[in-house]
Parts: sequence; C-alpha cells; structure tokens
Amino acid sequence: MDNKLTCALVFSICVAGVAVGPAINKAFAQTATNSQSGIDQNIQLLRQDIRSKKKQLVAANLNLTDTEATKFWPAYERYTADLAKINDERVAVIKEYADNWGKMSDDQALSLTNRALAVERNVTDLRIRYVPMFSKVIPGTKVATFFQIDRRIQTLIDLQLSSQLPLLQDQQ
Repeated sequence: MDNKLTCALVFSICVAGVAVGPAINKAFAQTATNSQSGIDQNIQLLRQDIRSKKKQLVAANLNLTDTEATKFWPAYERYTADLAKINDERVAVIKEYADNWGKMSDDQALSLTNRALAVERNVTDLRIRYVPMFSKVIPGTKVATFFQIDRRIQTLIDLQLSSQLPLLQDQQ
C-alpha cells in the first residue's frame, strides 16, 4: 500500500478522535513494514485509543450531572458501537482505494464513490436515529452539544483524511 494511502487509512478508520499525531505517526511507520494482519492489528489499537480520547473530550465538554451521566454513557456506548460498524465499511473502501490506486477503472472508481457516499449517509442516519434516544436521557441543549462535539471531531478526521488521499485522476 502507498504510504500516503496507508496514513489516510489510519485517519479514516477512527471511529471518532482527536489530534493524535504521535499515535498516527507510530501506526503509520509500523504499517509501512507490517503484513496485512499487522496493519489491521495496529488500526484496531489506534481505533480503541481514539475512542477513549473522544470519550474524554465528550466528558470534559458536556457537563453532565451525575444522574445524566448514569443514563447518557450507556446510550453513548451503543452509539459508538453502531458508528464503529459503519466505519468498518469506510475502512474497507479506503483499503480498496489504496489497493487499486494506479490501476483503477472507471467502474471501480464509481463503485468506491457510491460506497463512500453511502458511508456518509449512514453516519447521518445514525445521528438522526440517536437524537430521540439521547433526548430521553439528557436535555436537548446537551444533545445538541454532544452532536456538535461529535461532528467537530469527525470533521477533523475527515480533513486529515482528505488531505492525505491523492486525487484519483493523479494515478495516471
């Protein structure tokens, strides 16, 4: 896998995260020399670390009461697990992009585009599905704040990802 694509893969598989430069750089360096199973293992460890950092950010910024926290965190864990499943497809799309970059056909490019857009749609659908669930356990202003935090983190990840992925037409 191309180094830029490997780095992009590491960023993209983050369920959610924060700036984790040293961890990303370490995973990137390791994936450049490891087997596919080693890459997958490094990605899994990075995902766990980023989920932990995201949870810390949410906790630090959501200002939950003890009663709210007792009800919120189980819903948050379900949301995170559902988001991880969606991001598994994101990983698959980027791996396929990386594996075929330099020799990708028009049909492959369109298929990957449609799959990537479906991932985005699925994330939006997930957020919409969880708004009423979260609003049963915390006030609306805190639900809105949570989704602001969630989207900001995802935007940072997406920005990192898009800056690392080479444009497809450059494969020529």
